[in-house]
Amino acid sequence: MYTAQGAPDKDDLVRQHAQLVKRLAFQLMAKLPASVQADDLIQNGMIGLLDALNRFEEGMGAQFETYAVQRIRGAMLDGLRDNDWVPRGVRREMRRVEAAIHKLEHEQGRPPSEGELASALGMAIGEYQKVLQEARGHQLIYLEDLAGDQDESYLDRNCAGPALSDPATFLEDIDTRRALVRGIEELPERERTVMALYYDEELNLKEIGEVLGVTESRVCQLHSQAVARLRVAMQLNDGIAVEKKRRGRRPKSPQVS
Repeated sequence: MYTAQGAPDKDDLVRQHAQLVKRLAFQLMAKLPASVQADDLIQNGMIGLLDALNRFEEGMGAQFETYAVQRIRGAMLDGLRDNDWVPRGVRREMRRVEAAIHKLEHEQGRPPSEGELASALGMAIGEYQKVLQEARGHQLIYLEDLAGDQDESYLDRNCAGPALSDPATFLEDIDTRRALVRGIEELPERERTVMALYYDEELNLKEIGEVLGVTESRVCQLHSQAVARLRVAMQLNDGIAVEKKRRGRRPKSPQVS
């Protein structure tokens, strides 16, 4: 792994970690729409691997593979950001789905069923499920997916400095997390199970299908629908937070002694 001059052999390290790039690419594919090609992710990932090789210093106290994973995933995400990785039509349809979820939840006081959502959208159930299938990738993003250069985390970049000293900002972040937990708890049982198996147990869609006794496509549909419900829950939470801020800025009425 070293050249005659004692420097790391980059060609050998690239060959050694090529499988790591492929593994990370296929893990990320499960969160992206079908229009994204694995080869594009792998190509961007190899650029990230080379960048990691150029930047890594053995004395920095981290294993190379741990460091490389961050650079590889970051390069893949940068490549995705350069393109509109969710087609406009999919975004438009999922906005309709989210609006229907919001409307029916408000009217019924409970999560609407798949059939109720299809009916509200004027779709046959099969057509609605196709929309969910195509919506793979229109979803929440991991905090670690937002890591910056030098392993700078999302929290480091967004919660450091003046904002950290603002208790209101800190409490809003806690409120957001609580809203997400509450939204997950209120999901229909099967969708909650899919989210738990996917994010907590880290099973892929095929493995989840085997656990639930359904197809991989059906798991994808359930996942997309769960994400749509959570997006609605988080949007409602944001709206409540904005209203609280607005009310908090109202001038107090003068007191009459």
